[in-house]
Amino acid sequence: MESKSIDQATKQLIDALKQTCGAFGLGNDGNEYKIIVQVFLYKYFNDKFGYEAKKTPGYGERLKKAEKWDEEYDKFTDDEIEDLFTFLPSNTPKMRPEHTIAHLYNAQGQGDFSNLFDSTMVSIAYLNADIFSMATVNKTKLTIFEPITIFIPDSSQRDEFAISLMRYIANPETNFEQMFSEKYDFFSTMFEYLIKDYNKDGGGKYAEYYTPRSIAQIMARLLVGNDKDSLRGVTCCDPSAGSGTLLMALAHEIGEDRCTIYSQDISQKSSKMLRLNLILNNLVSSIQNIIQGNTLLHPGHKEADGSLKKFDYIVSNPPFKLDFPDERDAIAADTIRFWAGVPNKPKEIDPDKPKMEIYLCFIQHVLYSLKGKGKGAIVVPTGFITGKTGIKKKIIEKLVDDHIIYGVVQMPSRIFATTGTNVSVLFFDKSGQQDKVVLIDASRMGHDEKDGNNLRTFLDQKEINTIVDTFSKRTSINGFSVVVSHQDVRDNGYSLNAGQYFDVNIEYVDITQNEFAQRMIEYKRQFQSMIKDDKAYKEQLIFQLDKIIFNEYPVSE
Repeated sequence: MESKSIDQATKQLIDALKQTCGAFGLGNDGNEYKIIVQVFLYKYFNDKFGYEAKKTPGYGERLKKAEKWDEEYDKFTDDEIEDLFTFLPSNTPKMRPEHTIAHLYNAQGQGDFSNLFDSTMVSIAYLNADIFSMATVNKTKLTIFEPITIFIPDSSQRDEFAISLMRYIANPETNFEQMFSEKYDFFSTMFEYLIKDYNKDGGGKYAEYYTPRSIAQIMARLLVGNDKDSLRGVTCCDPSAGSGTLLMALAHEIGEDRCTIYSQDISQKSSKMLRLNLILNNLVSSIQNIIQGNTLLHPGHKEADGSLKKFDYIVSNPPFKLDFPDERDAIAADTIRFWAGVPNKPKEIDPDKPKMEIYLCFIQHVLYSLKGKGKGAIVVPTGFITGKTGIKKKIIEKLVDDHIIYGVVQMPSRIFATTGTNVSVLFFDKSGQQDKVVLIDASRMGHDEKDGNNLRTFLDQKEINTIVDTFSKRTSINGFSVVVSHQDVRDNGYSLNAGQYFDVNIEYVDITQNEFAQRMIEYKRQFQSMIKDDKAYKEQLIFQLDKIIFNEYPVSE
């Protein structure tokens, strides 16, 4: 099956499941994504089990010779089933004959089908609890499947609902077995097509963001660099993991068999998405390291002695602003981890306009959680890189004075579908052995495309390679990149903005005073839009623009 036909089959199945949910009054309901993801994953488990079972010694030949492997599997004895399980790879879901789609589909006429459907899901979850369950910070296990027909309020419709779902996943034309031999990013297709629709409203109090794959790829490639072949048994963490885009890119760059994934996110929905991502990206062994909970207040990954675990690599795209007045003092009490401070509580809480810059806490958490020679990368608002006061100033000074920061890449505006804030990526090396800082301004890169009702900027592969090559080779290109020492950064007021180090080339153009006035109005409008999240920086920039005056006399050559 080619990638294109996998894409088509994936999207067609999602559309069919969405149609069923809509027909039973669950269209765009808060539980719709749970239903679609769980049913889709059940289909994946079924096809994955069949694919691996047909490769096992002895039993595999018996299943492959059968016209329908699942019907042959129904004939296995209990001892044969248990013996077959011992030959399966550790990351393969186990399914008993009564768990298969074919077996369940054939039981539709027996009555009380919705109860059978739900109990089958729960039974599969418990059979696979050891490898597919994740935990909360309180050590509560969250299994892979849960009853879903209960989301239909009218119990008389539940059987019909379950039968309708089964009709689509039992369709023989939708078979994903062939994809398991390919290096196919199955999750990204599913996420881009389905899950991001449920993140448009920000997910309530705790906003969930999908990191563009271009940023994830840049972060992974620049962190790993030329070390790839020498890496073995490394630990990778994301303390604000979301659905795991950054971790997947990092794991693929290092090699799935060379690293172990650790993650935490306050959102149960995001944590479940991450679990799905690990399953679909051959990283099942790391599911036990998914923690659902508040990283800043209750970090979940600890050593045997109770101390916080340190990691070789950390990536993060944290929420930028989020009001947490109730937890603020408890977090600030950890003065070792949050040595630069914690944002003050806002005087008034507006759910639609949070004010507390929570990303400043995540920067400190990332720095604290890196091993002595660990490396990290974090997405921040671009306004941070010129921070002159408070917590920002303290963090930047430490990054520069201790030679921890070794690179900054300013990204194009509108590269995120969910925020108009301009973003940059900071690159850390805890060892402090980096002697230079690479500053890249990629803000003018990319091309715009319509994404729903929004205009979004995308980087193509050539542009991604340009950023990576320029950074890796430490190349200075005026107007795009500059390589400076940490002392240079100190001498320039601790600014990490590449533009402040570029040579200034002045080009004189004859314009009228009216044209000049119109241009200044437009420049101010653009700047105010671009840096709306950094009030002090915006005021200073507008102040400097106001000092520019029109020269009515021509400049002599």
